[in-house]
Amino acid sequence: MIGLAGAGRWGENLIRNLIQVGVLHTVCDTSQISLDKIASKFPTVKLTSSFDSLILNNEIQAIVISTPSTTHHELAKKSLEAGKHVYVEKPLAKTEEEAKELIDLANKSNLTLMVGHLLLYHPAVNKLRDLISQGELGDIRFINSDRRNFALTRMDSNVIWDLAPHDMSMISYILDNHSIELVDANGFSTSEDGVIDVAHLDVCFKGGICAHIHNSWIDPQKQCLLTVNGSKKSAVINDTRGERKLELYSVLPDGQLFIEQPVYSNEEPLRREVEHFIDCVKKGGTPLSDGFEGYKIVKVLEGADKKMRKQESSLSTLL
Repeated sequence: MIGLAGAGRWGENLIRNLIQVGVLHTVCDTSQISLDKIASKFPTVKLTSSFDSLILNNEIQAIVISTPSTTHHELAKKSLEAGKHVYVEKPLAKTEEEAKELIDLANKSNLTLMVGHLLLYHPAVNKLRDLISQGELGDIRFINSDRRNFALTRMDSNVIWDLAPHDMSMISYILDNHSIELVDANGFSTSEDGVIDVAHLDVCFKGGICAHIHNSWIDPQKQCLLTVNGSKKSAVINDTRGERKLELYSVLPDGQLFIEQPVYSNEEPLRREVEHFIDCVKKGGTPLSDGFEGYKIVKVLEGADKKMRKQESSLSTLL
């Protein structure tokens, strides 16, 4: 059975899926308002405000963590030390050192450590990965990822910790390339709280494939758009669409633009992710989004964060 920590907006989605697959034991949150909300939506679920009650319960074999990112390391560490398998939402931690510690703890105790890199379980993303590996797009020349929304609440220290893990994990996955190097990072704060809410990251992968990532918390129109430019075709995943999320573009000999719409399953990515975690716990397999997958993203994010803060400090001096 599974205990879940964090009953916020995303936590509700996890609760729904865990109930549907019949493995949810107890939900924990320190907010009574959140617990009351869960009680009204899922009246049969056990609730607690004590995280320790989750990790000390012998009926619970695994912990799912869907709390603010600043708590991920602490809660995941406590869970692993208590002998529980762990699924933690992205990012795995806030520093490279913290991420390494969690990986070492999981390996030492032979426990599953999985990170919630949701898009690795997205059917359209997996279809695109297959097409790239089959050479359908030709040589990959450049990738651009736009992930923007209008954030009413700021749960992270800046926008890249919230949104960029999706972009980087997805790009690394479709390229089957785990070597990510930060080239440049620029961030801007548009509000009085000084939090960086608009960011541009440039990264490159082994083999010279580069990508640009644009993240924003100030766009009233949500956008989740991935563009992969190849020598034969370009692919676009528009995840804000209800259907036809993946399209391929090419130019015919007569100069006309040709659009293809590949077929893929309509399974819910989160359901696939939850079921994968349960399967890894039962069989002892390595998750697709394991601790190392989470670590490499945290390493790049930490470097980008430092670079943007240094840049912000320089701008403040000039002003």
